[in-house]
Amino acid sequence: MVDLQKCREEIDKIDQQIVELFEQRMKVSTKVAEYKIQTGKKVLDQEREEQKLNAVEALAKEDYNRHSVRELFTQIMSMSRKLQYSRMNSEQDCGFCRIPSIPKTKDTKVVFFGASGSYTEQAMEECFGTEVTSFPAATFHEVMEAVANKKADYGVLPIENTTTGGITDSYDLLVEFDNHIVAEHVIKVEQALVVLPGTKLEEIKKVYSHPQAILQCRKFLEQHPNIQVFEEGSTAGCAKKVLEDQDRSQAAIASIRAAKTYGLEVLAPHINYENVNSTRFIIITNKKEYCADADKMSICFSLLHESGTLYNMLSHIIYNNLNMSKIVSRPLAGKRFEYRFFVDFDGSIEEAGVINTLRGIEAEALEMKILGNYRTL
Repeated sequence: MVDLQKCREEIDKIDQQIVELFEQRMKVSTKVAEYKIQTGKKVLDQEREEQKLNAVEALAKEDYNRHSVRELFTQIMSMSRKLQYSRMNSEQDCGFCRIPSIPKTKDTKVVFFGASGSYTEQAMEECFGTEVTSFPAATFHEVMEAVANKKADYGVLPIENTTTGGITDSYDLLVEFDNHIVAEHVIKVEQALVVLPGTKLEEIKKVYSHPQAILQCRKFLEQHPNIQVFEEGSTAGCAKKVLEDQDRSQAAIASIRAAKTYGLEVLAPHINYENVNSTRFIIITNKKEYCADADKMSICFSLLHESGTLYNMLSHIIYNNLNMSKIVSRPLAGKRFEYRFFVDFDGSIEEAGVINTLRGIEAEALEMKILGNYRTL
């Protein structure tokens, strides 16, 4: 019978040798880093790594071991690259400027999605107060465009809901426009069925709202199959439509705030089926800036459609001991089932671990964009 204790002692000795050899290898990697820094040579040399992986794989005598050796050395070389990134100049070189805080004066121009009475307007007022110069935009695209064209200093958009998930239009527009996130804000969302004063439930034939609000109230609407559902712009804009049309067969799913704004009656409050229904809003600007107390990073990147590439990108976050809080994928235009990934993780652009993470992902991805370094207001 095999002596388990003896086997464990042998493994311990082998592991000690592996650690000693690994440390020797990393010392040599440090010298390689110094050479690359002096000569301006890139850290990642894919051709060299592929040659090396083929060579060590061929050294193994068994099929299983060949696969395992390749995986092992893939990780060793990945750690070697991370060491080399950490040896580079640690100064922040991403083009972002630090500001004390977001200005909130009457000269500050802020554009928000929707109409007066919307949740986005509420988020804007909770972040900026009421002294700023604000104006609405009918679509997410118009908000982005107004900020990009400097018609507004800042824009406010929803990007995620706890019930329905990420709002895909916002993610796509962050890639299309060269705007950046400078803050975020979370609001508890309580959707209501709002109508002209005196309207009864049995009179309603049509209900209008934003697609996200409709999804949040799906169970309520399923209980009333006789009511037709129509997707429109913002929830507040739909409340405004009900007022303007003066048609008692129409209703809107909107906030109680919107109902008060347009003189409507709340026929059924709290019709969203999740009690913790909340929406995260982003504050965007066309400047590359971050506040002094920023503690969250958002980036996006695309990569080769190959095994292990996403794992390798995320390993930079893990290696630098950063907490990843979110990952979202969006299809790449013109590609068949290939994606761009949006990732949120904790940290400041001034921290060495964040700098190393950004440097590694930028070097190894096909493309990377820093969407913003910000905090929750």
